[in-house]
Amino acid sequence: MNRSADAELTRRWSEDRWRKFHSLLARVMESNPFQRNRAPELARFPEWRDFEDFLSSCPFTSKEELARDRLENPPYGTNLSFPEDDYLKFHQTSGTLGKPMAWLDTSEDWNWMLGNWDCVLQAAGVDRGSRCHFAFSFGPFLGFWTAYEAAQRRGCLCMPGGGQGSEQRIRSILEHGAEFLFCTPT
Repeated sequence: MNRSADAELTRRWSEDRWRKFHSLLARVMESNPFQRNRAPELARFPEWRDFEDFLSSCPFTSKEELARDRLENPPYGTNLSFPEDDYLKFHQTSGTLGKPMAWLDTSEDWNWMLGNWDCVLQAAGVDRGSRCHFAFSFGPFLGFWTAYEAAQRRGCLCMPGGGQGSEQRIRSILEHGAEFLFCTPT
């Protein structure tokens, strides 16, 4: 184990991560009125050296702020960094704590989320040819769609179980040899 080489890799990774985040902040300041108006501190981002500067300078975004923005600027609010035509995916929160909020994603956003799912699937041993049963209806909830598409992109046989009762789902899992079950805890 070469500690100096590991330290150098960590340093480079941190610098690269900060550079990419800095680029994201530039995009947000240029085109996202919600963040620009909500956190004027963001205007000082060119002075920041690292994530500690960011964390000590910027307030967290609260769900209440997002909800208020949606009510004042329906239907999507002003927390958009691109023109509406750039968004390709629509999803929505369940609304358990208030009115459901719609979210829009670009293909870049979507692919980033699929990449995160790919890490989860790899860690769980889900490989090409794996048989995956998705025991939920496909409403506008983001997690179901990203999990399904990430498994599909990985080369898995994806079995939707939406609209089925528990007995039908169990029968389908057994009949089609599902090895992995995707579901909510309820």
